[in-house]
Amino acid sequence: MNDRSTLALLAFAGLALAGPGPADSADAGVLAHDVYFTLQDASPEAKAKLVAACRKHLTGHEGTVFFATGVRAEELAREVNDRGYDVSLHVYFRDKAAHDAYQEHPRHKQFIAEMSANWKAVRVFDSWVGHPEGLHSEGPHPEGLRPAKP
Repeated sequence: MNDRSTLALLAFAGLALAGPGPADSADAGVLAHDVYFTLQDASPEAKAKLVAACRKHLTGHEGTVFFATGVRAEELAREVNDRGYDVSLHVYFRDKAAHDAYQEHPRHKQFIAEMSANWKAVRVFDSWVGHPEGLHSEGPHPEGLRPAKP
């Protein structure tokens, strides 16, 4: 093995032994929990009921830095728009521990118990989004947008 091969092997071994990258650690920033609900009864009343239940049960959890919920924007129908859902939920957490506590919280479980009978499909997208700007901004926000106070 020549010196160049040895260095490459040592560098690779060092990366492998270094552990998880930023996306798997506390340095990754905010954990975005985005949920898309497809309803069996997708009437405006059923959508409004789910949005209201999200606001009732899923706001104010410890470690939440951003919360929003609402219905799909029907007027946006480009080829790239995924139109296979009715209601979306967006809860951003300061870290994985806050997300995990939210998942086990009695209000989250009550939300599922009360609302899941009308769910045809639920898609969950969890991702590290770094440290987005504006999550702690002050001032007026559209209905449903509730940035958490730091």
